[in-house]
Amino acid sequence: MKRGSGVLLHISSLPGPFGVGCFGAEAREFARMLSDAGVSYWQVLPFSVPGDSDSPYMSISAFAGNPMLICPDELVEKGWLTEEERLELEHRGDVLQADFESCRRKRAIFLRKAFGRISDETREEVKRFIDAHEWVQDLSLFLMIRGMNGEKPWWEWSDEDLRRHDTYSLAAIRERYYDEFLYFAFVQYLFFSQWARLKKEINDLGISVIGDIPIYVSKDSVDVWAHRNLFRIDGHLKFLNVAGVPPDYFSAKGQLWGNPLYDWEAHADEDYHWWRSRLAGNFEIYDLLRIDHFRGFSSYWSVPADREDAIVGTWETGPGQVFFDRLKLDFPDPPIFAEDLGEATEDLQLFLESTGFPGMRVFQFGFDDEEDNKHRPHNFSHSCVAYSGTHDNDTSVGWYESLSEESKEAVRDYCGLDIYDGVNFGPEGLCKGIMRSVMQSHADLVIFPVQDLLYMNSSRRMNIPGTQSGNWGVRFLSEELAKADIHWLMKINRLTGRI
Repeated sequence: MKRGSGVLLHISSLPGPFGVGCFGAEAREFARMLSDAGVSYWQVLPFSVPGDSDSPYMSISAFAGNPMLICPDELVEKGWLTEEERLELEHRGDVLQADFESCRRKRAIFLRKAFGRISDETREEVKRFIDAHEWVQDLSLFLMIRGMNGEKPWWEWSDEDLRRHDTYSLAAIRERYYDEFLYFAFVQYLFFSQWARLKKEINDLGISVIGDIPIYVSKDSVDVWAHRNLFRIDGHLKFLNVAGVPPDYFSAKGQLWGNPLYDWEAHADEDYHWWRSRLAGNFEIYDLLRIDHFRGFSSYWSVPADREDAIVGTWETGPGQVFFDRLKLDFPDPPIFAEDLGEATEDLQLFLESTGFPGMRVFQFGFDDEEDNKHRPHNFSHSCVAYSGTHDNDTSVGWYESLSEESKEAVRDYCGLDIYDGVNFGPEGLCKGIMRSVMQSHADLVIFPVQDLLYMNSSRRMNIPGTQSGNWGVRFLSEELAKADIHWLMKINRLTGRI
């Protein structure tokens, strides 16, 4: 991991005319802006298909890409959509907030139109795509059958053989409705083809892409449906315990995620094939990978499925170092860093050290009562990825405003914001002071949410953990992004040896 700086901005938050950011001209423009500022990393959130509450961390597939990120302009260029149809995809609502529902509905209509116009040659390319990616067949079957069942979760499907992923029943329905099956594969072919071209352009600008992989999958996912033996689910298709975290910085009642838990013994019996395939696919589409809730490989919080919060639960043991020893047979130096936030425990620290992966540091966590707080920049090691805040934190401006007067004074003193007595430093001075402090640290890689580059308050926060609505939809105008002080960023990158 080379020394450098990065910016956190999910594709869906980009500006553009289609209701949600996508793999279009705006993404290319943002990458050029990063390059002009000497920034060498662009971090995105998971590309997965959003599930409950539009969260990319709760998806129907651990492998599939989100169709809403496909750029319609390329479909026009290929002759699969008309200019008039493209105009129908444009969105005229609130441009500061993604309209996921409208976008999801419109994309489905026009992707089907595009599929109906592809050539025989493209159909053959889609078939080769299916053959090259073992997960695509199950995904296409899952989405097709789900649609036939009124989008009900897989355990409520009317046909028991299909619920239980019976091989012969699936082969029969695939043959009977082959064009419908191929449509869903076509959408994934489009997604990964567009992203491959965009990523090459981003890389050619000297920018590496950081991906983010949730450790868990959704209950109503193709992964659980097609690989029930790998999850803790009984013969009646019931989940007895689910995932979450106990009370922490973000929530006094913990966070009840509700994801199914892995049967790690079953994963070991199949030589961790599903997990190795999952990571291999992510290594193909990203240059560096952040594993969310990394501690779940060491130990995880198991909550009874009938609970309404995550206060009551038990710690259970994950696969540990054995899994990563196996992974390194395929990838001797896997490009991974670990989200190791939350309660610090000795066993987690030892586990992270044994893997050799860098952990994370967050400036906002550095101003409690601990004198030797590891989240203060002067305590950062080289081998870590340091943030002003993550997608789960408030913006730096919002965070600072919520602090006690004593903590505010500590932040000002630490960042040198009171050096000129009587001067009101304002949101810009605060954000630049925090970013400068993080940039001057030993951390090889430092990352800032785009909100901090734009000195934004809590109204532009991405996510509030533990809440079920109103998250993930933040977007930014082109004129807002153009206000980023790229000259200052270039200067501070040079001064701190990050170019």
